[in-house]
Amino acid sequence: MLVPAVLVHLRQYKHEEVQFDDNRTTGESQTEDTVNPDSEEYFGEDIDEFDVETWETVEYEDDPIQQRSVTIDGVTAVSVPKEPTDEDDSELPGRTLQCRMGGGIEYFEQATIVEVQDHDPEKPEADGKTSKEDEPQGKAPMDEEP
Repeated sequence: MLVPAVLVHLRQYKHEEVQFDDNRTTGESQTEDTVNPDSEEYFGEDIDEFDVETWETVEYEDDPIQQRSVTIDGVTAVSVPKEPTDEDDSELPGRTLQCRMGGGIEYFEQATIVEVQDHDPEKPEADGKTSKEDEPQGKAPMDEEP
């Protein structure tokens, strides 16, 4: 049986990486241009020409953290462990997510699901499924609560 694959969009978080240099003292705050230097200055080329996922600094609960968008193609299942894993950090948004693909399983620490998208949205819409209590679940548009 062929399992349909979906496109998964995640947002992943990590603590801001502090970069020390000889011109700063401990406790001195980093400026945006120190943490995120101009890509052309840093790489010698404009980063928009590269196909990479970059971390950006954002504010979360009044602290700077880093986030990036991750897109994974060919996912057959997405799971969230019931219990937090050792890698989960309560000071950051997200939890460990598990993405199952044809070639194995990949884990994403401190991630949130942004969107899961079907490759073939033209397929006929499912009519819903029956729960364990045999009560129909039915269809609900995405903007409405079920």
